[in-house]
Amino acid sequence: MKTSKPLSLLLSLLTALAVLSGSIAAPLLCRPFYYAHIDALGLVEYTGLTREQITEAFDQMMDYCLGQRPNFAAGVLPFSASGASHFADVRGLFLLDLWVLVLSLAGLVVLFFWCRRKKARPHCFLGRGPGFWAASALGAIFLVVGGLAALDFDRAFVVFHALFFPGKENWLFNWWEDPVILILPQEFFRNCAVLVLTLLLTWCAVLIGADLWAASIRKKRREEVSRQGGCPGCQG
Repeated sequence: MKTSKPLSLLLSLLTALAVLSGSIAAPLLCRPFYYAHIDALGLVEYTGLTREQITEAFDQMMDYCLGQRPNFAAGVLPFSASGASHFADVRGLFLLDLWVLVLSLAGLVVLFFWCRRKKARPHCFLGRGPGFWAASALGAIFLVVGGLAALDFDRAFVVFHALFFPGKENWLFNWWEDPVILILPQEFFRNCAVLVLTLLLTWCAVLIGADLWAASIRKKRREEVSRQGGCPGCQG
């Protein structure tokens, strides 16, 4: 079976994109994660809204950001044109992440069947497969990013918005114009970041562990073949 270096690089890239976009998608798609924060952060007392009103506002906001409704809405909460434009920017990022997830997973499936048909396999750089290198690079980067964010989350929050919304200030909400910000406290975003980082590092650990396990299996097989091939010679 022939090996391919370009195939290994492509698999590493697609694996890294799938792990990253999948980890980010988790808090976007799992709405009970937000619902659990309503009581935990005392949002009913803080906003003066009922739990049902908060849930409706969040659901309508997320429906828009995930492309499930054409126009922005936030339940009973009013919003400014500037606030709505920020959520339009957020919608673009959310949908981009979901498309990256879908396309990277589809690419991995296609390559899997292509490899079986062509009887090809990825080259193992330094004896390690593409999953190992994707997980090692991604894990190292986000351990550093997560460590820096943990030191000063407020600063990390500002830097994040400066990077992903360059030249814009519509993410700086005034609660009296855009009270939706009251149901989205910074503690919730911090917990989203913790969830994303935890999932990402967990998947990286699984991929690295799987590669090490597969390498040990291959080593045992080589040793067994070597012993079997050596016996007739010894006897002769």
